[in-house]
Amino acid sequence: MICLAADQPLPTMQDWLVRDTGFIARVTTDGSNLVLQNGLVRRIWRLKPGLGCYSMVELRSGMEFLRSIRPEAIVTLDGQPYQVGGLVGLRDHGYLDAAWLSDLKPDVTGFQYVRHRVERPSASLPWAPKYGAPDTPWPPKGIRLLLDFEAPKSMEADIRITVAYELYDGLPCFDKRVTIANYSDHPVTVGALTCEQLAVTPDQAPRLLVESDYSFHNTVTTRWENDPQYVTAAFGSQQEYYHRDALRHIATKGLDDLWHHEDNGHQTGMGDHRTLMSSRYPLGPAKTLAPGEKWSSFRTLELLHDSDDRERQGLARRRMYRKLAPWVQENPVFMHLRASDSDSIRRAVDQCAAVGFEMIILTFWSGFDMLTEDPKEVARYKADFAYAHQRGIKIGGYILFCSTASYGSEHDAVQQVYPPSLCLGSAHSDAYFERLWRFMTETEMDVIETDGPYHGYPCHSTEHKYHTGYEDSIRVNWERQREFFQECRRRGIYVNAPDWYFLSGSNKTGMGYREENWSLPRELQVVIARQNIYDGTWEKTPSMGWMMLPLVEYHGGGPAATLEPLEEHLDAYEAHLAQNFGSGVVACYRGPRLYDTDVTKLVVHRWVAFYKRYRDILNSDIIHVRRPDGRDYDCMMHVNPDLETKALAMVYNPLSEVITRSVRLPLYYTGLSDKAIVRIEDGDAACYALDRDRCIEVIVQIPARGWTWLTVE
Repeated sequence: MICLAADQPLPTMQDWLVRDTGFIARVTTDGSNLVLQNGLVRRIWRLKPGLGCYSMVELRSGMEFLRSIRPEAIVTLDGQPYQVGGLVGLRDHGYLDAAWLSDLKPDVTGFQYVRHRVERPSASLPWAPKYGAPDTPWPPKGIRLLLDFEAPKSMEADIRITVAYELYDGLPCFDKRVTIANYSDHPVTVGALTCEQLAVTPDQAPRLLVESDYSFHNTVTTRWENDPQYVTAAFGSQQEYYHRDALRHIATKGLDDLWHHEDNGHQTGMGDHRTLMSSRYPLGPAKTLAPGEKWSSFRTLELLHDSDDRERQGLARRRMYRKLAPWVQENPVFMHLRASDSDSIRRAVDQCAAVGFEMIILTFWSGFDMLTEDPKEVARYKADFAYAHQRGIKIGGYILFCSTASYGSEHDAVQQVYPPSLCLGSAHSDAYFERLWRFMTETEMDVIETDGPYHGYPCHSTEHKYHTGYEDSIRVNWERQREFFQECRRRGIYVNAPDWYFLSGSNKTGMGYREENWSLPRELQVVIARQNIYDGTWEKTPSMGWMMLPLVEYHGGGPAATLEPLEEHLDAYEAHLAQNFGSGVVACYRGPRLYDTDVTKLVVHRWVAFYKRYRDILNSDIIHVRRPDGRDYDCMMHVNPDLETKALAMVYNPLSEVITRSVRLPLYYTGLSDKAIVRIEDGDAACYALDRDRCIEVIVQIPARGWTWLTVE
């Protein structure tokens, strides 16, 4: 066990998004209070006469996020709900006076706090940096606080619950997980579980980002709801307001003025206070614990923002993923090969090696079949992959993992809404996984692109091997999917996946685009694709999202939408290369070849070389300077205070004439404070003084339908 660190003065409040050193996570206690903090955020629990969290503060702004005390978790065991920890007896739930704490009591019908322990975080899976990822500490440095609870005396089972918090150095984010252990002599079923519940102040609710690793299409664990105990909110109780006073309000102020809310949980007016945040299983989990069995919930991440600024909130979210899922920083340059015969594979390998590409993914509709059990086919792929490895190219392929394909009614997910799909809780999934692992092992493949595997739909079957019915089907499918991605990570297999599976081990998802865009005329595709990159990188680092670039016809559009023959449309091809590599975003270059002539080869090689020359800064965060609108220049700028090249700005001109513009570059997040050395492309260096907002104005000339770039030191 780690000894509790002595309480120390907080470090000087430097900006953690510029320099995150010195913000060390620690746990302290004075006998009555338990404190978890790292100089950026602080959480305080009252220890006597029971445990309850009464404060959660973002220290840079000094703002309190909590207005009330709620239990650490809420669990339903064998049909009976129980609160875990928490204190009751508050006089009001709109604010909390510290003088009230001495009058609060634990809920004797709930789980009771018995002790706390302190450890260091451990790695959830193995990882070492490659494909240009920086050497990020793994596991992340920080501290783990474990709160132990025992069952109430009225309960006829020996159930123990541990609530674990992790807080990391240099990150204002709490990572929470609940573990339930059954020490009884009979099974116990966890019917429902709320892993976190916070009564948040209305002004800070927009600054609290809550996510979980239980994340896939159509499933949401974070719920923002009206708090029935918050009766002193504006306009009185929401429930009273909506039901008792609604008709009177309509009569006096009109229907359009009646405050309302949307189902997405965003606040839309002062009369709607969705300030009760719950992180819970939307269905189930319906986990039956055998005697002696332990089971852990999904992780809940709580990132406390210090500002309403969109860029700053995006930077914080991206920093969180860099630290907690550092494999998202891997960014290999890959090709989506449209054919899987040996001649096509080896020709593509030679082209990739010639221009500096690093990886080939045998794409959908290519004929690639990872489920084949034909030994000749497996041997052929093994030989082709060995050829790729000899030339320094990583290789693998795409699989339509489970979706839209039937594996027999006894194995499919039994539901009404979605197309046929394999249920990962069925016995057939064992054979399915076994065939995949056998193929990957025998061929020594390096990358897998999964369409799926799981989208969050339930299964009503009561005959499947790993789930008992509807209530536990989503949890079981998610747990088995997570095991697959984690095993890929352990084997060093790069993972492209179509959903937000990063915390489970995937590397990359779609940047965000509509596939129909690639059926538009070429001249429209360029600006729209750049908009997709600009918009997609608010939430994702450049390396977290792939773009698409079909080189052959894709979803229609004919010759007007197609880049092949490449040399005939080299202007459009190079425009995509420039904005993809210039933004640090790798695209799926989807076709039979990367170049068709020496001229095309030279252009592709030049942009790959540009990316590799500036790889570190191009993989760094994007500052959104001016969105592409087709009317004037647009600009994205990469920043990284830890590099010698602290910024690289790409400036694009969508217009048909040369333009000269004064471009204002915000350099605050470079860490520079007084002056900057700027080069336009490879030109002479010029010194600029930063203004009071740490910005500079640079005059640039941009070619017609072209681009230029600037580096800052």
